[in-house]
Amino acid sequence: MTNGGRDRGADVRSIIAAHMPTCRIQSVVWLGEGLDNLTYEVDGELIVRFSKESDPARRAALVDREARLLAAVADISPLPVPEPTFADAEHGCLAYRKLPGTPLLDMPPHLRSAHATSIAATLGELLTALHAAPLDLLTGLVEADHQPPATWLLEAVHDYTTVAGQVPAPYRRPVEAFLDAASPDAAYVPAFSHNDLGIEHVLVDPDTWTVSGVLDWSDAAVVDPAYDFGLLHRDLGPAAVRAAISTYRADDNDLTALGERAVFYARCTVLEDLAHGITAGQTRYVDKSIAAMEWLFGGSQP
Repeated sequence: MTNGGRDRGADVRSIIAAHMPTCRIQSVVWLGEGLDNLTYEVDGELIVRFSKESDPARRAALVDREARLLAAVADISPLPVPEPTFADAEHGCLAYRKLPGTPLLDMPPHLRSAHATSIAATLGELLTALHAAPLDLLTGLVEADHQPPATWLLEAVHDYTTVAGQVPAPYRRPVEAFLDAASPDAAYVPAFSHNDLGIEHVLVDPDTWTVSGVLDWSDAAVVDPAYDFGLLHRDLGPAAVRAAISTYRADDNDLTALGERAVFYARCTVLEDLAHGITAGQTRYVDKSIAAMEWLFGGSQP
């Protein structure tokens, strides 16, 4: 197997031939690259994803785990999730039937903003279901991912060294003040969550603007329940995250503190997303990250 991005069309064809020998492929389309995966669409119906993990043993384990995890998540999630057609752990490949809808990241920003609160309210209900899942049902499928806030800040400082020149001048001092400030209290009750609920992984019906599915569960873990709310804050703004929290039901977590931690994660991860967009040449990530600076560091509300 080759190791490139767009040049892996031959890999897609050979893997499908091995796992779906009666399939007659008409088209293989490169969809893009995220932090963890390379993604292709086959005949407009099948999504084929390759893990970017370089260690073969870890890559195989990640793909096998995610295939089993998706089966468990399908029983928990109130929203559609991918159901694997096949998994090729040796080659780090997972394939599933395409869910309907368009990634929210690909929708026009002004329309995304107009529908942000209703979308976030639906995602708050998703997070309610995920965070309520008994952890013993997920034994062996997910790990704990408890980075202390101080570690998040250190990583954000590192990302800022990459992106500082791209941060608009009015936001640089607020960003630097945030990076110099104390991190928030880390007290929370851990919960199972998607752990990467950015708008690139949320599908919407472009006609009704309802959420039609949630993609990429490869990072799912037992985490601070505020983290995914932080990604909604980062990508959709403060009004949206308030809508998500308004539909969220959890007995174990202080919602005020959860909201405060969500802001912290949003500010850290916007620098991470901006760094990814710059280094990978992904202008969509650059554009959305710079737009988010307004509500994360400029003091305005969208």
